[in-house]
Order: sequence, then structure tokens, then C-alpha cells
Amino acid sequence: MIIKIALLVIFFGVMIGVGVYSRKQASDVNGFVLGGRNIGPWLTAFAYGTSYFSAVVFIGYAGQFGWKYGMASTWIGVGNALIGSLLAWVVLGKRTRTMTHKLNAKTMPDFFGKRFDSKAIKIVASMIVFIFLIPYTASVYSGLSRLFEMVFDIPYWICVLVMAILTGVYVILGGYMATAINDFIQGIIMLFGIVAVIIAVLNGQGGFTEAVLNLSKIESDIGPTIGQTGAFTSIFGTDPINLIGVIILTSLGTWGLPQMIHKFYAIKDEKSVKTGTIISTLFAIVVAGGCYFLGGFARLFDNPGFYTETGSVIYDSIIPFMLHDLPDILIGIVVVLVLSASMSTLSSLVLTSSSTLTLDFLKETFFKKMSEKRELLVMRIFILFFILLSVIIALDPPTFIAQLMGISWGALAGAFLAPFLYSLYWKKVSKAAVWASFITGVGITVVNMFAQVTSPVNAGAVAMIAGLIIVPIVTLIAPNKNIDKVEPAFEKSVEAKQEA
Repeated sequence: MIIKIALLVIFFGVMIGVGVYSRKQASDVNGFVLGGRNIGPWLTAFAYGTSYFSAVVFIGYAGQFGWKYGMASTWIGVGNALIGSLLAWVVLGKRTRTMTHKLNAKTMPDFFGKRFDSKAIKIVASMIVFIFLIPYTASVYSGLSRLFEMVFDIPYWICVLVMAILTGVYVILGGYMATAINDFIQGIIMLFGIVAVIIAVLNGQGGFTEAVLNLSKIESDIGPTIGQTGAFTSIFGTDPINLIGVIILTSLGTWGLPQMIHKFYAIKDEKSVKTGTIISTLFAIVVAGGCYFLGGFARLFDNPGFYTETGSVIYDSIIPFMLHDLPDILIGIVVVLVLSASMSTLSSLVLTSSSTLTLDFLKETFFKKMSEKRELLVMRIFILFFILLSVIIALDPPTFIAQLMGISWGALAGAFLAPFLYSLYWKKVSKAAVWASFITGVGITVVNMFAQVTSPVNAGAVAMIAGLIIVPIVTLIAPNKNIDKVEPAFEKSVEAKQEA
């Protein structure tokens, strides 16, 4: 216990120290929200990766999908690395940085508002961001707190509260620069921690070969492979169709999430995008691939404690149980690992939400003449407000972690991915197409929440694909007739011209 507490005290001290150190860079809106648009490739790549992978992945997704699909769940991590990181940086990175600089856009709703010359689009986009980031934040608290309950025997509500306070302190103090520096530190911990945990868990099962052999003897009770032995070690797992849905949501979804795309706004220059692409991809291979690979062995730890009275599996308890017999030093590392992943994601979420609500909603509606000093104050107040709302939800979570995250990602990526992607490359994308995507993405998610036609994960995947189809169709029917207004945003930057 002394080792665990000592590691936590050091970790918390460093995080707060970085917040204090970064105060000077958060003295104006540009510095607070974007770090002065001067963040290097290493900090940006780690900020992207640590915002991507949190306790939702390590505790929720790795446990649930490892249990369902066995070792094939590793494909989710591969998809996250290749589609969610590599391809996202290649397709979106340089283009996003260039266009947001030309438009002087600080947030995703701000980008939409200036790209399509529409205050209404900007305001509605900000409302979507604020509403649907809350369940995602709640899911992060939930996942982390379940691990703390196991390790320290601390009541759930205390874990949530401490987590919220610490995150709020360093984000309020140092803004984006504090989150970027802390993300880098937290990312290093995650890289070494996940490797150490995988080795320790597999050694506890007699090594990799023995673990795979034992897993192959378990009969499938899921999907089209019911009754089949070896399905949990097969290349496509027990239910390939639903596995593909998870890969689409968790990989392609990052392309439309405002807290992820925001990293491209802040990167220093276009050359840094190339370096960041490599770093981010390698980070995702180790962290995401490692998490899902570990979760793939979940069935070897089957325990009565995994089930409710009705026989349903409590997915969020699987990974904590897999780890509970590890040596104290490794348990301490796991706690700091998950804490690192979670706090980096939370800091990104609260900063995105507060800046969007302040700059894109309040300033456009009620306080049009708000001074920069007032904007900073209001953003800091809304960081507290956003944290409070998400804590309230986290204290009484309505469903499993993966479902909470699926609702959030489905609505946000379903609404934003298609219009954002197309508008970076296609001048003719119209306001009507943007509205159609907003309505489709949010509509599919909300209808499925009440009708429960399919899982939130599959609904999110459908919402994203629907947007990619609807935006070009609506654009062709009702194209943008004011192309001249967007021409300047498509001009190559000085850096790009020099490279050419």
C-alpha cells in the first residue's frame, strides 16, 4: 500500500507542478485553448494518443470486447493504429492545420461557422459538442474508479471526486499547454506500463503459448460460433460482423471528434505533422494493440464475480480482476497507467467542452462583446461546470462504460466526421449537407438510445457511414453557390509552397 500511495503522490505532484509551470502560456485565449499554436510533434502526437486511449479502452472496451471476441479483439487495436492514428494524421493533419490557420478557427464549431459562413451551424455544433461529451467524460471516471475500488478499497464516489478535482486544477491553471506536457509524461507511463502488465499477466497463465492453448479449449457462447471450441483464438473471433462495427466506431470515429481534431489546430508547423504521424502510430500500436491483446485472454479468468444475479456479465470488472493478483509494484504501475490514460482524456474533454461553450455558444448569442479576459474567466468557470455535470452522471452511470462511450462517439463522429472531412478537400460542400449530417448523426444515436435497435457501438458506426454517404448526395442536390468565399481557405500555405 505504501508503494501504491507513494506512486500516486508523485504522479499527482508532477501533474499539478506542470499546471503551475504552464500558467504563463495560458494568459490569453489563443494560449489557453491552443498553446499559442506552437506545440511540437512529440507533444502533439502523445496528446493525440493519450486523449484517444483512456480507462474506457483499458477497463471497458478491452474487457468487454476481449470477452466477446477473444484474441481477435486485437484487430480493434490494429484498426485504431492504422485508421484512427496513421490515416487520420495523413488525411487530416496538414490540411486541418493549414485551413484552421487561414480561417483563424480555434474549435471545431468555430471551423464550421467560418468555413460555411453560418452562425447557426456554429451554435448548433457547439451544443452537440457540449451535450455529447458529457457521457464520454462520465465513462472515463467510471472506468478509473472501478480500478481504484479494487486496489485501495476506496468508495467509488471518493475516487470520482478526487479525479475530478485534480484534473480541474491543472487544466484551469495551464490550459492546453499543461495538458500537452502532462499528456507526454502520461504517455511514457502508458507505453512502459502496458508492456509490463501484458508480460506479467501472461506469465501468470504459464506463458503465451500455454495461455493460447487453454483459451482454444473454451467453447464459444456468442454470435454465430456458439458451441465451437477454438473460436476465441481464431483470426476473426466469435462474431466478425459486430467486430467490424467496433473497429469502425473506435478507429474512424476519431476523425470527427472535436477533442482529437483539436490537436491538429495547435501543432507548430506542417513539418511537425510528418514526425507526429510516425510517433502517434507507434504509440497506438503499443497502447491500443496491447490493451485489446490483453483483453483477449479475459475468458481464462472467468469468475462468478463477473456476473449479475440475472446472469449478465459485468464487463467493467473483468480487467481489474485479471490484474488483482499482480505484485504490488505492478499494481501501482497499473493504477498510474490507467490514471495517466484517464486524466489525459479528461483534460482534453473538459478543455474542448468549456472553450466550445464559451467561444462558440455564449459569445455568439448572449455576450457578443465579451473581452478576452472575460472569455478566459468564463472558460475556467465552465471547466468546473462541465466536470460537475460529468461527475453527477458518473456517480450513477446508466450503463456499461462501452455503451456510454458509444453514445458519445456515435453522435459526435456521426454529426461531424463527414462534413469536416469533405469540407477540407471539396469547395462545393454546402450548408444543407452540414445540416443533414448533424441531423443524421445525432438522430440515429438518439433514436437508438430509446428504441435500442442495436448496440450504441453499432449505431455509432452506422451514423458515421450514413454521414459519409449523405453529405456528397445533399451537396450534389444543393451545392455551395458561394465558392469564391472559401477560395482563400484552400490556398496553399507558405510552407506547403516551399515544400512543393
